[in-house]
Amino acid sequence: MAASSHTSGQRFFAGRLLLALPGIGDTNFDHATIAMCSHDEHGALGLDVGRTIVGLGLRELLGNFGIDGSNVPDMPVLRGGPVEPQRGFVLHSADWGGERMFQIGREWRLSGSLDILKAIAEGRGPSRYAVALGYVGWSAGQLEAEMARHGWFLGAEYTGDLLSDPPEMRWSRGFAASGVDARLLAGHSGTA
Repeated sequence: MAASSHTSGQRFFAGRLLLALPGIGDTNFDHATIAMCSHDEHGALGLDVGRTIVGLGLRELLGNFGIDGSNVPDMPVLRGGPVEPQRGFVLHSADWGGERMFQIGREWRLSGSLDILKAIAEGRGPSRYAVALGYVGWSAGQLEAEMARHGWFLGAEYTGDLLSDPPEMRWSRGFAASGVDARLLAGHSGTA
């Protein structure tokens, strides 16, 4: 099954899941579940919402910025991707707005400033959110070229329930939302 056949005629993929196929050949992307945040003729940016940073919780991250996080659930911080792993992002529901916020479809926003972390800590942040360090990025045409080869599956638009699943379940659930049973995917292609 060619990943490029699942583009549904759509040229840009912001707001959709990009799922790594088994055998992608890069440990950075094994079972990656990329929430595409931005994609246009200049390139693409997404966050891997399926991997966490072992040993780092939201409270500790907030504390590193001098923000009291004692009133927030100590959820894991996501490993958003290998690019700029010290740079933080919050993927969140559309019920909060602040500085440097980017709209992703109807339901989601992406923020990268401290004001959203302060709002979360103070209980006035978005109702749904995930905090990530790092991101996945592609230069102009790079994602399209990768999708023409084996490696990526363009999944469904991510909806309000994206963050309700534990991170380790998001890859298989992403496939299921597109009608694919991830347990049946082969990790390599055969030869004829």
